Amino acid sequence: MPRYLAGRLAQALAVLWAAYTVVFVILHVLPSDPITLQLSAGGADISQLTPEQLHILKDRYDLNDPILAQYLHGLWNALHLDFGMSLTQNVTVASLITDKIASTLELTLVSVPLMVIGGVGLAYLTSYVQWRPARTLLARLPAVGVSLPQFFIGLLLIQAFSFSLHWFPATGEDSWRSLVLPAVTLSLLGASMLAQLLIRSFSDTWREPYITTARAKGLSRARVQLRHVLRNAALPALTLLGILLGYTVTNAVVIESIFSRDGLGQLAERAVLGQDVPLVQAIVLIAAAGFVLVNLLVDLLYTLLDPRVAAAARAG
Repeated sequence: MPRYLAGRLAQALAVLWAAYTVVFVILHVLPSDPITLQLSAGGADISQLTPEQLHILKDRYDLNDPILAQYLHGLWNALHLDFGMSLTQNVTVASLITDKIASTLELTLVSVPLMVIGGVGLAYLTSYVQWRPARTLLARLPAVGVSLPQFFIGLLLIQAFSFSLHWFPATGEDSWRSLVLPAVTLSLLGASMLAQLLIRSFSDTWREPYITTARAKGLSRARVQLRHVLRNAALPALTLLGILLGYTVTNAVVIESIFSRDGLGQLAERAVLGQDVPLVQAIVLIAAAGFVLVNLLVDLLYTLLDPRVAAAARAG
């Protein structure tokens, strides 16, 4: 087991290093110059600056160093959770993230339970219902949720529940009511994908011999589904759930833009447009760290729920 955990931790560190490296390379091969973008956003005329003044500005952010030196210096600082100064906003990256992360975490903490409850609940109901037309209808609902773009779903919810029914505000983050529509929009795609996998997994599990044995012992359908089918069918969904949780911050870029929420999503959008390398790297590493942590917890849950995985981990 210690060797298994060490292997998983090594994979997690490799993912974080790869995320940092890929972002660094992409942002540095772009043709534009972050200093030029910064000055243009501030209304300054870059043509009036002397080469010496531009050199001083670039030297302030270590942009005059060779690319390899910039990479190693930034990587060393990232290991110490120091991402330096934002190129576009002239404040520390840590302070920017601290100001914005609360809004994104709030949205995530509400949308994730909605995603799990919606996906598991729909799959459980589809597997339990015996009337064929209703079962067919329920089984096709996840395909609709997966096929609709999130921005389109968000606009539909705004039109229906904000402009028509006036139940929830369309934008902002003044109260819990302003959190409902973005949380539902963010959770719908994940819930649909989770339901698709679970419906298929429930169907396969019902055909297993041990389920027939349980039914032969006189257990009711509801008890068999709750005690035997749900636990075994949920194992494949754990992996997908870990991936979906990791994508939450990425999807928040679209959702926060639609509902005008000032979180990490909009901060990432502005940082990419401004080619703010330190800020983009910090946000990507935060998203990657969340992705890695969730998947590491999923791997540990597998060892608890599936004896075969635990045996393989001990043997390794």
